[in-house]
Amino acid sequence: MNIVLFDDQIVQHLQPLSLTRPAALMRCGILTIAEKWQLHCSAAISYLTSDYLQAKFPANLSHDNVFINGRLLPDESVLNAVNQLKVGQMLKQNDSILAYRSAHFQDEPLELISFEGAILIQRIHNIFTLNHQQIDLDFNLLTKGKTSAKLSSTNTVFGQYPIFVEEGVKAEAAIFNSSEGPIYLGKNSEVMEGAMIRGPFALCEGAGVKMGAKIYTGTTIGPHSKVGGEVSNSVIFGYSNKGHDGFLGNSVLGEWCNLGADSNNSNLKNNYEEVKLWNYATGNFERTGLQFCGLFMGDHSKCGINTMFNTGTVVGVSANIFGSGFPRNFVPSFSWGGSQGFETYMPKKAFQTAEKVMERRHVQLLEEDKQILQHIFEIETTYRNWEKS
Repeated sequence: MNIVLFDDQIVQHLQPLSLTRPAALMRCGILTIAEKWQLHCSAAISYLTSDYLQAKFPANLSHDNVFINGRLLPDESVLNAVNQLKVGQMLKQNDSILAYRSAHFQDEPLELISFEGAILIQRIHNIFTLNHQQIDLDFNLLTKGKTSAKLSSTNTVFGQYPIFVEEGVKAEAAIFNSSEGPIYLGKNSEVMEGAMIRGPFALCEGAGVKMGAKIYTGTTIGPHSKVGGEVSNSVIFGYSNKGHDGFLGNSVLGEWCNLGADSNNSNLKNNYEEVKLWNYATGNFERTGLQFCGLFMGDHSKCGINTMFNTGTVVGVSANIFGSGFPRNFVPSFSWGGSQGFETYMPKKAFQTAEKVMERRHVQLLEEDKQILQHIFEIETTYRNWEKS
C-alpha cells in the first residue's frame, strides 16, 4: 500500500502549527498522525501539501495510491474502511473527504462511500482536547507484544493503568501515578528526582522532565524537549523547551520553541466565559466552545523570562516576545517585542538564531527550511500592522 497523506482546505484553520508542516506531522497522543498511519499500515508515507511545503515534504505517487486526509486520526473502524477501498472508491464523512484509492490525486469520477464516526483534527485546540484519548490508543499500538524495562526502586509508582519504559530511560526518585491513564517513557528519556507525573502521559524519545516538575493528565512532551515547572493537558511537538518554573496549561507548542523562566499562561478567563481563539482562515477570533484554553505557539517562537500570556493566545512562527505586561492575544509571525509594541523580526536575524538553536541539538537548518520561513514571513505581512504606519 502506498499511502499519501493530503492536506485539505481545513488545514488553514490549523495555523500557525500547519504553517511549517503538513497536518499529518502534527503530534496528538504519543505519535504524529503520520507515524500512527505508518505503524498501523506498515506502509511508505508521503505528503500532498501546500506548494511552498512540497519541496521539503514531497509526494511519492505510484500506479495505485491510497490518499488519506492528513487530519484523520486512525482507529479500528477507519482502518478497516480504508483497507477495504477499491480503486476508484472514496470514503467521505459529511463534507470531508477521508480517503480514496486512485492513481491520481482527486481522480474523477469516484464512487462515494459514506462513513460516520471518524475523528479529524478540525481546530488547533483539538490537539490537546483529544490528547488523553490518543495517548491511550498510541500506548496500545506502541507497546503491543513488547516488554517494558523496569523502573528503579527509588521511584514511587501506583495506579491501575500500565507504565511502559523504553530502553535507555533514566528515572530516579520520581512519583508516577497511573490512576487515570497509562504512562509512556520513550527511548533515552529522563525523569529527574522529585518530579510528579500523572497519566495519561507521554515522554517521547530523548525528552526530559526536570527536578520537581508537576505534570498533569493528558500531557505529551515531544522528542528532545525539556520541561520543568507545572504542565497540564498540553502537547509539545518536539525540540522545544519549557525548562523552568511557570505554568503551561491546555496549550500546544510547535518545534524549536523556548519559554523563558517563570513564564505563565492563563487557561481560564476571570469571568469563566468561553474562550475565543484567533483563526488564520477567517482572519478573526472564533469561539472554541472551551472554558479552559491556553497558549498556541508556532515553530521557532520564543519568550523572555516572566512572560505572561492571556487566555487563548495564538503566537505565529519565529516570534520573539519579551517585556512586562500581557502581549496581545494574537502575535503574528516574525514579531519582536511585547505589550509595549512590536517591530519586525527580520528573516536574516531569525535564521541566525534558528541555526544556533538547532546546532545545539545537532540538527541543521536546511535551505528548504529557510524558504518555508521566508514564505511565512511574506504572507503574514498583512498582520504586522506596525509596518503600515
